[in-house]
Amino acid sequence: MIPPAGRVVVVTGAAGSAGTATARALQAAGATVVAVGPSAQRVSALADTIPGVFTEVADLSEAAAADHLAGRVRERHGSVDGVVHLIGGYRGGAGFAANTDEDWHFLSSALIDTLRHVTLAFHDDLVRSPAGRAVIVSATAAAAPTAGSANYAAAKAAAEAWMLALADSLRRQQSAHKENPVPQTSAAAILVIKALVDDRMRAESPERKFPGYTDVDDLAARIVGLWSTDAVELNGARIALGG
Repeated sequence: MIPPAGRVVVVTGAAGSAGTATARALQAAGATVVAVGPSAQRVSALADTIPGVFTEVADLSEAAAADHLAGRVRERHGSVDGVVHLIGGYRGGAGFAANTDEDWHFLSSALIDTLRHVTLAFHDDLVRSPAGRAVIVSATAAAAPTAGSANYAAAKAAAEAWMLALADSLRRQQSAHKENPVPQTSAAAILVIKALVDDRMRAESPERKFPGYTDVDDLAARIVGLWSTDAVELNGARIALGG
């Protein structure tokens, strides 16, 4: 069990409130944080908010962009020990027939394609790392979809399946040396929430209680804690976070 201090961690979707909270918490724990987003303006603002964080601009819906990102990060930092994938988005409707193709294309690109591209690009880095961690944030809707959230729930479920496949790959890669077994040091995990809440949301809706929601700072703390959890125990885990 190795803390994140000294590790290089890529945080995607870093300009959002969850990404910013996670980047800040990882940096405070001693990690070198590479914050990634598609908007140069928002990524630059994040760098001003968290001095010392490294930033990259990349549209991870494109496989080539993810590969180029991985190359730049390796050139600058030499290795990668974590991928915290926080690119999200939600679209839903009043009923089943309201699940449009337009919404599906948006959600599948944001929730599935970006995950596929970034984990494929950094897969070998995670295998080689002495403390590799990959994590996504999924939703309770993936296991209990409503009619109007079919697109969203299906995309989240697909993302979970992809992470379980990544977990299997990490397990197989690190147990492949039968004559000289290598202890498993890397893991892929899924954190499951109802929804996220931050200070801005509370300020905008002071009358709301946000029951069951997870605060972005609590999410960030759990992500930092993944490095203190045994890789074998963590790999493939689906961890429910309370509100």
